[in-house]
Amino acid sequence: MGMISDQTILFCLLGVVFGLLVWGRIRYDLVAFGALTIAIVLGVVPQEDAFAGFGHHATVIIALVLIVSRGLFNSGAIELIARYVIDSGRSLFLHISVMSGVAAVLSAVMNNVAALALLMPLDMQAAKKAKRNVSLSLMPLSFASILGGMITLIGTPPNIIIASFREQAVGEPFAMFDFAPVGAVTALVGVIFIAVVGWRLIPVVSSEDELDDKPLPHEDYVAEVRVAENSSMIDRRVRDLDDEADEADVAIVGLVRSGRRLPGRARTEKIRLGDLIVIEANAEHIDAFVGAFGLEYVGSEKHEGHAAEGLTLIEAVVPENARIEGRSALSLRLLYRHGVTLLGVSRKGRTFRERVRKLEIRAGDVLLLLGPDERLSDIISWLGCLPLQERDLQVVQRNKAWIAVASFAVAIAAATSGIIHLPEALALVCIVMVGFNIVPLKEIYTSIEWPVIVLLGSMIPIGSALEASGGTALIAQQIIDFAEGYGPVIVLTLLMVVTMTLSDVLNNTATTIIAAPIAIDIANRLSVNPDPFLMAVAVAASCAFLTPIGHKNNTLVMGPGGYRFGDYWRMGLPLEVIVVVVSIPMILIVWPF
Repeated sequence: MGMISDQTILFCLLGVVFGLLVWGRIRYDLVAFGALTIAIVLGVVPQEDAFAGFGHHATVIIALVLIVSRGLFNSGAIELIARYVIDSGRSLFLHISVMSGVAAVLSAVMNNVAALALLMPLDMQAAKKAKRNVSLSLMPLSFASILGGMITLIGTPPNIIIASFREQAVGEPFAMFDFAPVGAVTALVGVIFIAVVGWRLIPVVSSEDELDDKPLPHEDYVAEVRVAENSSMIDRRVRDLDDEADEADVAIVGLVRSGRRLPGRARTEKIRLGDLIVIEANAEHIDAFVGAFGLEYVGSEKHEGHAAEGLTLIEAVVPENARIEGRSALSLRLLYRHGVTLLGVSRKGRTFRERVRKLEIRAGDVLLLLGPDERLSDIISWLGCLPLQERDLQVVQRNKAWIAVASFAVAIAAATSGIIHLPEALALVCIVMVGFNIVPLKEIYTSIEWPVIVLLGSMIPIGSALEASGGTALIAQQIIDFAEGYGPVIVLTLLMVVTMTLSDVLNNTATTIIAAPIAIDIANRLSVNPDPFLMAVAVAASCAFLTPIGHKNNTLVMGPGGYRFGDYWRMGLPLEVIVVVVSIPMILIVWPF
């Protein structure tokens, strides 16, 4: 095929990829892999480069960083530090300042999704103790963890990808702390904004009194409970129970009989043995209600054999790409195979009519699970969810904290001083962590986010093909033409704004793979140093604050914080403006043209 037709095919293919990623109905790894396959079949990606992306060192480093992050998480080292600095008695300003600072620092040394997963339950506990709405502090925590990722090479995937593009362009990658001067100053100013002004822009429940009476937003579940043999509800009408239900802080929202949810007339129906009562309440009130009315949990017969192990109710948030996302408890046979009941689902801002066990779970939902104490943490991990309460002490091996921290510190020092390359250094840390069982064998593969790896492995050859066909040069020329006569500073700012906008609707990894070659092309055309343009892309691709879909961390806090899609831009837009205003001068000082 000719050069022009290759370019046209690739632009069309990327257009479809962008459209599907923004639409969001098909998972991004499938979209990217499908696009790669089509590109190979059409001959625009050479056969010999077809799967080069999977062996690319950026892909390998990201996989290794995720394993190391799991080790730091499991060792409890970071949790101990976090616990030491978190105090629920502080004022909200001080609490957000400290939490955001800790989140930013942790995100610099570990994957920023892992850092948020670690701090989120602690933040929620602090809010509960302080009788404060958790939505005031969760979004600041998410944004701060994203900002902190910009500080080092391993903090966030875009930095790792940018470093490998620099190696192709200049012959040497960015080192571990090359991102720090720009990243740290931008993160610091961003965190100050979040702590002083940002959290005040989040829409929340208005008065303190309202908060005292209301459960925290993440605790309202729609759940189903069964009418047992000696229940005081039998032969009573649903509407006659309103006062008692109100007293128990529970709303009866429906009745299920013979597997079917009864329509509106359910309120006048007499309740029978075996009926399912659909209720809405928080976890404690559901449990109290079940006891008071002689009800039983659905699937309780499955749990009888485990009564001695102790049944536990646990809340867990569903991140993007969790095993249960897009599936139901019924399709995963959660109760039959694993003896765990999906008791309730909390979906902020949206009601649903489906049965709880048949409901298709979405990212951001919070699940209420019931099961044997010792089995629940394994099941939550298998489902790919994050528990929203204190982590089980047995999981945290505090006696091995020093091994995890020391091996990580030595590896970073060795990689920074050039004794050993970063991928090898991280691989050695992984071997130490597996050897000392800090990361058990079964967790090695579950700690790697395979969808991100597949996305990266698939997009790298497409990005390379676009570059080879002259496609990136074409886009670069368009940006230069648009900012013609204004000088390289305006071109740099424009590149940053375009990349940031893309990152708000696309995955930050995909954004970086497309924007990095454009940055290099722009620098070549202007005959200037490519470093400032690459740095601008690194900062811009990381900073996705306008939507819950731009960054995984924003999706993670959506359900527990009770946020809606349109809540993010209120604090996110001024923060993105601040990032541009602060980082451009810093880039020009540290990485001049």
